[in-house]
Amino acid sequence: MTDPGVYLEKLSAFSRMLRLEGLAVSPRETGDAAKLLLALGLEDRNQVKTALRTVYAKTREEQLSFDRCFDGFFLSEEAMRSQAKEQMEKERELAENRRRAEEELQLNGKPMDLSDSQRETYAAMPEEARQRLRGFMDKYRGTAERNPKLYSEFIHSVFTRTLLEQQMLLENAGVGGMEADPDLGILYRDISDFRDTEIPKAIEIIKTVARQINGELSARRRAGGSTGKLDFRRTIRRGLETGGSLNRLEFKKKRAHRKRLVMLCDVSGSMVQFSEFALRFIQSLNQVSEGSRTFLFSESMVEADPFKLQNMDLFRSHVRDSGIYGRGTDLGSALTELLGRKPPVLTAGTTLLILSDTKSIDQPRALAALREAKRHAGKVIFLNPIPQRNWQYVGSIQAMASVCPMVSCSTLRELATACRKLAQS
Repeated sequence: MTDPGVYLEKLSAFSRMLRLEGLAVSPRETGDAAKLLLALGLEDRNQVKTALRTVYAKTREEQLSFDRCFDGFFLSEEAMRSQAKEQMEKERELAENRRRAEEELQLNGKPMDLSDSQRETYAAMPEEARQRLRGFMDKYRGTAERNPKLYSEFIHSVFTRTLLEQQMLLENAGVGGMEADPDLGILYRDISDFRDTEIPKAIEIIKTVARQINGELSARRRAGGSTGKLDFRRTIRRGLETGGSLNRLEFKKKRAHRKRLVMLCDVSGSMVQFSEFALRFIQSLNQVSEGSRTFLFSESMVEADPFKLQNMDLFRSHVRDSGIYGRGTDLGSALTELLGRKPPVLTAGTTLLILSDTKSIDQPRALAALREAKRHAGKVIFLNPIPQRNWQYVGSIQAMASVCPMVSCSTLRELATACRKLAQS
């Protein structure tokens, strides 16, 4: 008989992978899955997949995420051999490309001044793309004889720009690969790429996911909602219903703690759609206090009317009526005005959510104001619509991420994950 510890160790790693995909996996579910594997074994892969899916995945979105993880984690013996062979061939090809790259990335007989990651990008580029760069060098080689320094700087700048563009293309190549389901594919695309015809579908998905999050939180409170202290009044009242018998004890419930949020929403240009979707998510969460406040900003800042925000279908009209739509972005000015309000808006009991891509005029002022806001608020979190894979190319993101947590929310799925964590924390 197989040692249960073998299955438990394997499933623990699998559970960690599922958590990274946004599934709520508890130790109890991992234990249940281990019992199933003990009973079924690993011979019939499809049977195991179906059984584990019933344990780990409840919703349609979770089932898609589970299937992707399972297919990559539990491989058949034939698939493992095929994958190992393919990997060896790729490594041989890449090693040959690296060797050729060392020969080709020469300028005036010396290695070009490129980083290791740029050299790796060049080695991974298609032969056709590398050939174009080499042809470009040959085309302007006559310049090297007349002005070697100018030629060197010119060729280096062309290579650097091309390699940066290629690196971004390679990083973006996998995006959309998870769109196997036509209805859920919208979850995995950048919010900025949505067509107008897709917005109603996106709004329906937001409502569905928000209901799921609220359901999860309600179930969690019911499962562990008591403080352990006996509630004498309720126990006696319940006993009177049964003739004075005190065989049913009632315990005090933990008071539901609702988060008081202050939301600072960038509504400049393309940010309106992201801010709208994020607000729809956040305001649908039961854990958010009705006393939370929303501020809209671009070059200036206004507080959003909470009654108008109850009908989010009119959000864009409300933003346009505010007079700040479509202007530039001045985060420093907005934060400074927020900090100067009396009575104070930011206190130790509030969480400040900033919905913005960090691209603001007067970056030093914005950073100083962000540090001051962090000093006054209990917590400051940035929800950023720029994909995390591109953060390294945006200096303002790197600077502000050093001050407060930066959360990637470029897709509805990432936005839902961020809101789930916000509600649970």
